[in-house]
Amino acid sequence: MTKQLILASSSRYRRELLDRLGLPYLAESPDIDESSLPGETPRETALRLSEMKARAIWEKHPGSVVIGSDQTANLLGEKLGKPHTRERAIEQLSRMQGNTVVFATALCVIDAEGNAKKLESLTTIRMRKLSRETIEAYVDREKPFDCAGSAKIEKLGIALMASVESDDPTSLIGLPLMKLTTLLAEAGIEVLPGILEG
Repeated sequence: MTKQLILASSSRYRRELLDRLGLPYLAESPDIDESSLPGETPRETALRLSEMKARAIWEKHPGSVVIGSDQTANLLGEKLGKPHTRERAIEQLSRMQGNTVVFATALCVIDAEGNAKKLESLTTIRMRKLSRETIEAYVDREKPFDCAGSAKIEKLGIALMASVESDDPTSLIGLPLMKLTTLLAEAGIEVLPGILEG
């Protein structure tokens, strides 16, 4: 019997990425508190929330395979979340300009039996030195209000970056597909036959 695959997310970016794998799936938004815990690092937050999202949906649909993911941006030890407003996006990018930002994209897959496996993918971005005029022009064109750190690499945000280092080119967009194909195969969902070989 084919296992039901569910993406625990309302993010259009994650849906667009998962569409690349050509698998049938449902997408459902988990209703969880995404606040950081006291003393928690940005990476720890991302890993914890990825499992919380997946678990919330799996408990509604036991027997399914559920994907949860979360991303945090770390600027000099401080977590940067989604800006939500123009003013906060400008403020974030003003602080990020000329600095290095580490994005942690955590991934959790819960298999049909309820077993969770978690992985993370790290992306290090060195931001260009940016003028206020450049930042405002970018924010007004892209409106990156639903993006942690306010910079979308898949669009004009690439122009704000001097360099990008990552173990998965899809990680920064929100869903590390190379790691995901491994976890899905382990959960009994093959993107391609024999994906775990080699």
